[in-house]
Amino acid sequence: AAALEKAKENKSAPPNDEDIDPTQYLKNRLNYLENEKKEGKNPYPHKFLVTLSIQEYIKKYESLKDGQHQEDVSVSLAGRIMHKRASGVKLVFYDLHGGGFKVQVMADASKSDLDEAEFSKFHSNVKRGDIVGITGFPGKSKKGELSIFPKTFVVLSHCLHMLPRQISAPAAENTNVKKDAWVPGSTRNPEAYILKDQETRYRLRHLDLMLNPEVREIFKTRSRIISYIRKFLDNLDFLEVETPMMNMIAGGATAKPFTTHHNELNMGLFMRIAPELYLKELVVGGLDRVYEIGKQFRNEGIDLTHNPEFTTCEFYMAYMDYNDVMEITEKMLSGMVHELTKGSYKIQYHADGTDKDPIEIDFTPPFRRIDMIEGLEEIAGLNIPKDLASDEANQYLRDACKKYEITCPPPETTARLLDKLVGHFLEETCVNPTFIINQPEIMSPLAKWHRSRPGLTERFELFVNKHEVCNAYTELNDPVVQRQRFAEQLKDRQSGDDEAMLIDETFCTALEYGLPPTGGWGLGIDRLTMLLTDSQNIKEVLLFPAMKPQA
Repeated sequence: AAALEKAKENKSAPPNDEDIDPTQYLKNRLNYLENEKKEGKNPYPHKFLVTLSIQEYIKKYESLKDGQHQEDVSVSLAGRIMHKRASGVKLVFYDLHGGGFKVQVMADASKSDLDEAEFSKFHSNVKRGDIVGITGFPGKSKKGELSIFPKTFVVLSHCLHMLPRQISAPAAENTNVKKDAWVPGSTRNPEAYILKDQETRYRLRHLDLMLNPEVREIFKTRSRIISYIRKFLDNLDFLEVETPMMNMIAGGATAKPFTTHHNELNMGLFMRIAPELYLKELVVGGLDRVYEIGKQFRNEGIDLTHNPEFTTCEFYMAYMDYNDVMEITEKMLSGMVHELTKGSYKIQYHADGTDKDPIEIDFTPPFRRIDMIEGLEEIAGLNIPKDLASDEANQYLRDACKKYEITCPPPETTARLLDKLVGHFLEETCVNPTFIINQPEIMSPLAKWHRSRPGLTERFELFVNKHEVCNAYTELNDPVVQRQRFAEQLKDRQSGDDEAMLIDETFCTALEYGLPPTGGWGLGIDRLTMLLTDSQNIKEVLLFPAMKPQA
């Protein structure tokens, strides 16, 4: 008799409408909502009082015994339904997700405020993706799974689209939180994603975050990286500041800017490519330690490591030089990795793609240091003329590029030729964090000349996994030399290098009031986040990356 009753109940269970066409599914959902409104019901309630988060609920009631119920306790939870399975018309199971945790909902007609007919009708219209509010009592199933048994069940917001199917976890893994949750420094597992298509994930980030828990952890890690930098600098008595995003001159870096127009002033403006010049003006004004975390905009290519808008941190520290800043960089980054990985200086990274074995990158201080010109001459077997501003040096570097079949698109300025050679020979060796130091003056228009080596500057770039992560130097504070450097950049610009710097008169005038000896530093937050999250594409660490318009 019991078997017959069960068969009867299963027979009357609602059909699975997820087998229909997605367009028809959307239409059906819209029709349902329209009917609800016609009946005077509000399908989008204004408020639901939550008494515990799902994480708090698990912590509070996970110690219940198998089969134990606390029917005298009332708890209100809210979250998104990610899985639904009916056991007849009187019992429906849901997985309620929120904050990276999930709990089972056992909706039992006998425990509900609704009668059986109302219960069946209501739950047939609760779909995967719906955001719901549940008030009920805690308990564990006979199999030991922590659940909530609803007395009242309210849909707070309806998911009108059919979600990609979620594969049910085996019973043995049916726990409230994933046991092997992703942690920074470990490898990612995109094959386990419910939503796998990259294009869809980047264009519909809300769906990516909803369906792929690991992605949520990636962006939480990005936030923790920024918080760590902010806390680290605040502890060194830095002041966080904000400087303009729109400038009359695109200064502080060598890059192509975006242009915009101010209607009231009838003038063209540039979106900033770096905040450097403003920040140094603040140091002139007596703010000895300043930093800014914010967006920069560069009208250049989009590839695996470049996005037109990206996030940097720059700081300027009076009475410090590039040696001090190198030590600060080592301390900040090694400390950050140690904290995020919960006790290790080593991270795993798929440098050659996810189909190959990951490499290990070791952030244990101190980091390796390579002198740029000496290192290049040693590895490439070159003897570069000492006067790098000479025609002889330019021709020598052209010949070297030709010899090693290294392409340098025009204009073939000495700075661009050197950059290509360094990229080919030195940067390729920089897997573990490595400082390339003492760059030539012709490559560093804002850096101070080296105190003991003519033609070079006190500058360093930090490379990790062959990519630049930091750029820093002892700041140039002689206004006469700064004007000369800007004039040299202007020559490069006139020869066709549209990334060369323009003269910023306001900045030069500020230097004339006296910039103290200062160490300056810039870090690309997106690239650092890529390393610490095993991301091979910058789009993986930008919530809304730049995408080509859909055809």
